[in-house]
Amino acid sequence: MTDRRDRTLHWVLLLAAAAVLVWSGVRPVHRTVWALEVAPAVVAGAILLATYRRFRLTNLAYVLIWVHAIILMVGGRWTYEQNPLFEWLREALDLQRNHYDRLGHVAQGFVPAIVVRELLLRTSPLRAGKWLFALVLGTCLGVSALYELVEWWVALIGGGAGVQFLAAQGDPWDTQWDMFLCLCGAIVSLVALRRVHDAQLRRLAAARPAGRRAAGGD
Repeated sequence: MTDRRDRTLHWVLLLAAAAVLVWSGVRPVHRTVWALEVAPAVVAGAILLATYRRFRLTNLAYVLIWVHAIILMVGGRWTYEQNPLFEWLREALDLQRNHYDRLGHVAQGFVPAIVVRELLLRTSPLRAGKWLFALVLGTCLGVSALYELVEWWVALIGGGAGVQFLAAQGDPWDTQWDMFLCLCGAIVSLVALRRVHDAQLRRLAAARPAGRRAAGGD
């Protein structure tokens, strides 16, 4: 029964993500920017589908990945500089920029932190503790740095589309802010979701055949 509920949840997440992807691709503000923004979500979805039977993740990880994918798809539809809700907030609060990009980079740390934590606990000798915490943060920062390099390269070769993809909005410290917010998101995720994640890892381990290891328990 539990496995059936899990599969139902996974199907709901998949179909909802597919629907949002289609919606985001209907007359986006900039087609090239849309393709660049949604590409990570599409690639991640393909990997999750390909590995679903052999290496199923916790429900927490799947839900977080889904949320991150939605953020990317919505960003792709309007670009990170022109999100309507955050544009309204910018005007209402007299902000200097559209902060949807900031939300995206918090998610860039918040979501991968749990995914990386799960992969390390399930596929390596690591146990929960300071070293795991440090390695997860380092990995998230590394991914963030790589993403900043990709944005830079695209901006160099992509002209107007590349600049919109970069979404610096005139801030000379945009790259530093992006990485800092990623770090903050990862820290908050590890601190706030650690116990829930450990409980789901134990539940997943109990449902797996003997010999397939899962870990947990800070």
